[in-house]
Amino acid sequence: EIAAGRTCGLNHSVYFAVASVGLVTFVMEKTVAGRRFEAIGASPLAAQAEYPEQPVEFVIPFPPGDLEDVLTRMIAEDFQAEYGVPAAVVNRPGGGGGPFPGAVEVATAPDDGYTIGSFVPAVPLIGHEIDIPELTPAQFDPIGIFLTYPFVIAASGDAPYSTMEELAAYAAENDVFLGHFGDVLTPTQVTKALAANMGFEWGGDAPFDSLDCNTLASGDADVINTTLQLILPCLDDVNVLVSITGERISLVPDTPAIGEVDESLNISLWNGLFVGTDTPAEAREAIAAVAQQAVMSERAQALAAETGALVYWLDAEESAAVIEADRETLGAISAALGE
Repeated sequence: EIAAGRTCGLNHSVYFAVASVGLVTFVMEKTVAGRRFEAIGASPLAAQAEYPEQPVEFVIPFPPGDLEDVLTRMIAEDFQAEYGVPAAVVNRPGGGGGPFPGAVEVATAPDDGYTIGSFVPAVPLIGHEIDIPELTPAQFDPIGIFLTYPFVIAASGDAPYSTMEELAAYAAENDVFLGHFGDVLTPTQVTKALAANMGFEWGGDAPFDSLDCNTLASGDADVINTTLQLILPCLDDVNVLVSITGERISLVPDTPAIGEVDESLNISLWNGLFVGTDTPAEAREAIAAVAQQAVMSERAQALAAETGALVYWLDAEESAAVIEADRETLGAISAALGE
C-alpha cells in the first residue's frame, strides 16, 4: 500500500527503487566484500564459490602481547566482521626454536588461505636453510608487510654502561649475559655481529620466550634484545643502548639507530602475513584487502604512536623486494660473524 502511493507526482515504488540502488552502490564502494563481489560479478554461482567459506586461523609463532600479536588480532577481527566467518589468532611460541615451530604448522596446512602465518624476517629468509624438512624448499609467499618493530638492545638502568661503546669497554673485562628470542633470528644475529664488529664477545647468551622488565629486574640477563613495547612499563628504569631500526624511535629519541653505530648492519625488523606458495589468488586478495584496511585504521595508527612502532602496508610485490634487500644485509651479518 505504501509502495502504491504517490509523492510529488511519482509512485512511491520509484523512490524505493532509487533508495535501493543507492544502498547497493554504497555497499559496493565502501566495503571490501562489496568491491570483491562487484569484481567477480553478481552471479550467484560465483558468490557461492567465493573465499572464505570456513573458519580462518592466523598463526603467530610467539606468545601473546607484543605488537605482531596486537595487530594480527586487529586484522582477524576485521576479517571476521567483513566476511562473516570465524577468524582466530593462534599463538605457537617455539621457545629456543624461535618462530620455526609455528611456521611449520602453517607450512604443513593446505595452501588454501585458511591458515595464515604472521611472521618475522627469519621465516622467509632462512627458514628453508636450517635443516627443517617441513620448511624446505621455501614454503611461503608474502601477502604483505605491516609492521616495523621498535627493536632495541637494552640493559637495566643501574648497569655500568648506557651506550654500546661503554658496553664494549665493560665487556672487554667482564662477562655480560645476553637474552634473546632465538639464536638464528635476525635481531640476535645483528646483536652478535655488532659485538664482533665492536671487538667484544658476549659472556653467554640464551633464548627466552619473553624478554621484558622482569627479565632485567630478576638478573636473568644483563642485556636483552627485545621490542620497546615489552619494556615500556619500566622504560624510565632501563638504558636503551641502540635501536635495531632504520631510524631513531620517537619514544627514545636520544638512542641511536643501528645504522648510526655500524652502517654495515643497517636493517630493520618487520612482521608480515604469509601463505603457502600454492594459495589461490582470490584468497590472497581477500586477506590483503582486509589487512590493509585494518593496519591503516585509526586504532592501529594510535598503537604506532603509543609504542614507537611503524605500522603501514606493503603489498606482496613491495614485500618481496624488502625480503631480497634484507637477504643482502644478512650476508654482511654472516661475514661479521665469520660464517
